[in-house]
Amino acid sequence: METYLQRGTVHDEATFREWLAQFVDHQLVYADGLAVRLAAEACAVSCSAADNGRASVDALIELDALMYAQALPSQVRRAGVTMGKRLLDIGQLSLPGPRLDRYAQLVDTGACHGHQSIAFGLIGTDHGVPTPSLVAAYLFSTVTALTQNAVRGIPIGQNAGQRVLGTMRDRVARAEQQIRKLTIDDLGAVSPGLEIAQMQHETQRARMFMS
Repeated sequence: METYLQRGTVHDEATFREWLAQFVDHQLVYADGLAVRLAAEACAVSCSAADNGRASVDALIELDALMYAQALPSQVRRAGVTMGKRLLDIGQLSLPGPRLDRYAQLVDTGACHGHQSIAFGLIGTDHGVPTPSLVAAYLFSTVTALTQNAVRGIPIGQNAGQRVLGTMRDRVARAEQQIRKLTIDDLGAVSPGLEIAQMQHETQRARMFMS
């Protein structure tokens, strides 16, 4: 977002709302949002005695590797791992569960990098949250965080921020519906314009945010 701020493309409530809508539709759906669903589905069924949970472990390792690889901007890749490990720590302290513990062990051994969306999906699955609700919650929490950044960074003010969030509810609902139709082959099908802006952000002269 800061790259678009520097360009002057995003400069007020209306332009931020349009940028946020494009970010949801063209990046969040095909990366983190889809990863939440895939993580939840990978471990939704109790592990069978036959493979001692090997299939779900393999699925997590593959998903983690794909999430790491699809984040082409190095800053976004590092931020994903940093926030993922932090959520793992918080989750194990406040909302522990067997699926999250398994993922934490994979991260500790170096088999996985750790990613926020995967940890989020596993926490919810451990505690019986339906996958559609998990995906919608992740999408809207990301939208809320970005709007809070816009309130300070543009700035647009608190009232404008609330108006933007109000208009994003239907879009988040549509995004969750879209994610239901995707497969793992769609992971990382992100708009190159957004990725280029993220790469440029790494060398931007002034930055308020990590990624």
